[in-house]
Amino acid sequence: MNLLRTKTVEQTIAETDEADRKLKRNLKWWDLAIMGVAVAVGAGIFSVGAQAAAYHAGPAVIISFIIAGIVCGAAVMCYAEFASMIPVAGSAYTFTYTTVGEIVAWIIGWDLILEMLMAGSVISKYWGVYLNDFFRLMGWNLNTNIHIGSFALDVAPIIIVAFFTTLLVFGTRLGARVDGAMTVLKIAIVFFVVIVGFFYVKASNFTPFIPPSQPADTIQPASSEVTGIWAQPLWQWATGMVPSIYGIPGILSGAALVFFAFIGFDVVATAAEETDNPKKSVPLGIGTGMLLIIIMYVAVAVVTTGMVSYKDLAKADSPSLATAFELVGANWAAKIISFGIVLGLATVVMVLLLGLTRIVFAMSRDGLLPRGLSKTGVHGTPAVLQIVCGVIVALVAALFDIGVLSDMVNIGTLSAFTLVAISIPIMRRKRPDLKRSFTMPGNPWVPVLIGLANLWLMLNLTVLTWVRFLVWLVVGFIIYLSYGYHHSRLGLNQLKGDIEK
Repeated sequence: MNLLRTKTVEQTIAETDEADRKLKRNLKWWDLAIMGVAVAVGAGIFSVGAQAAAYHAGPAVIISFIIAGIVCGAAVMCYAEFASMIPVAGSAYTFTYTTVGEIVAWIIGWDLILEMLMAGSVISKYWGVYLNDFFRLMGWNLNTNIHIGSFALDVAPIIIVAFFTTLLVFGTRLGARVDGAMTVLKIAIVFFVVIVGFFYVKASNFTPFIPPSQPADTIQPASSEVTGIWAQPLWQWATGMVPSIYGIPGILSGAALVFFAFIGFDVVATAAEETDNPKKSVPLGIGTGMLLIIIMYVAVAVVTTGMVSYKDLAKADSPSLATAFELVGANWAAKIISFGIVLGLATVVMVLLLGLTRIVFAMSRDGLLPRGLSKTGVHGTPAVLQIVCGVIVALVAALFDIGVLSDMVNIGTLSAFTLVAISIPIMRRKRPDLKRSFTMPGNPWVPVLIGLANLWLMLNLTVLTWVRFLVWLVVGFIIYLSYGYHHSRLGLNQLKGDIEK
């Protein structure tokens, strides 16, 4: 049993020309940049910084953002090198298939499916929550919940998922245009709120910039349902360290939390096969998007921690940028922020739906999942697969409470980043002849250090997140051994070649 069989780059690229499994190339580099900003700058830009400041790092959350941004920015360069020589749908899954081997590629693909399915479901569900909040703030007597006896069904997630699924079925370019218009408006709202917020900033709120470390049980998020050992970062539990917040440990755990803000380019890389001139457009698009994301998140973090004390933020049920404005008496800003959140979440849903289908598409085309899922229609999109994924995301979002699974998005992304970084020196050694329009500097030490940095951030996630992650991987391993391994096109072709010999 050869679990580490690998595909050649030439074979991977050649498979993109199959007539009924060919995606249409109609995206430009700026489409990718906007797509990255669209998925990364959602409701999190109005809340994740405040939460990290309140429960992890205090004003030093600014350092947490910089750490996460540097690690993610370095990982961007690894993705850019791979995408410049393997412009194929599938992102980290496809990259690892050509370097480390099939079983590792399966694990990454399976992991990315969970990441994007959960993220899409969570975001679409909270889009409904914030839409109802916006209605309330505006004084409109509207509600998206339908009550059937004692059962309550929120139709908002179904509506937003159905809308973007329809757009994506008719073409990625159409969806990108709508997404781009909404993203531009969302960015304008972010900068408007940041500019206004600076007028309320007080230097005293940045003191102490790095609050002294204290036991974690002294401050517990009001909305947290996970306590005790399960809420403890894995490395603190493994080393027997007393759970703590603030100080250096708080900065590191804060960096792991805010890392969610920088996952956009991972999804963008899945659209490489639909990009015009991908060897140049993909590196430029994800790099530009990454720079914009870092600037916006650091600006929001500075404003949030400068407007009010981190101690006051920690007293709120769910601290956000809106909380900071309320505490300084600027209630009018809540309406603008609420509208920005509704816009922000909507664009995130579209990009996650795109990323989810492209991962499944790539795995299906390789035979690791049923091949019928990777057929494309008259619009050059996998219409059936897009609809199936949309239905699943909408149902999960509408029927289940999935908020507790949101941390798995982080661990899924970080695991993919780790393997992609480590794969850079492997591919350099295996295929030095391949043309690369972008190369990661400092090989092999810089990519290895990037991989270790991502692994370190993973170790700062909670014990419960790791347990769920390992359970999901075990389920995926069982599916691979029972189906994927035996239906793999690579394996079948190798078997056919052995028989002919």
